[in-house]
Amino acid sequence: MPDTTIPDDRSYTADHEWVLISPGAPLPDAPVRIGITAVAAESLGDLVFVDLPEVDSLVVAGESCGEVESTKTVSELYPPVSGRVTVVNSAAVEDPTLVTSDPYGEGWLFAVLPTDTAELLTAAEYADKNGVSA
Repeated sequence: MPDTTIPDDRSYTADHEWVLISPGAPLPDAPVRIGITAVAAESLGDLVFVDLPEVDSLVVAGESCGEVESTKTVSELYPPVSGRVTVVNSAAVEDPTLVTSDPYGEGWLFAVLPTDTAELLTAAEYADKNGVSA
């Protein structure tokens, strides 16, 4: 079971995704990694399939761009930022358990060169909404 402490070096969405942009920081001009939170990973249970957007595709913040499937359910992925997908984590696609075992590290999902963001939360705001530690 992953540690549900919420790292404060990134921003979050209410839909349980994270983006590696510090809260309040300007949009970087380099790709940023995106993943799902430990809260989402814990509620999903054992992941068996990960469907991610293709490299060079455009994603729009808050619009579904893929899904994660567990033994319990299928959940859509809603990117925290809009932009062009620059890379997908093939290790997570090949071994979806990485996403649940290390959601903030090796279990990241894909990276985007951001052009805009959804409404983002700080670690403390996300933790407060979900009853976990920041």
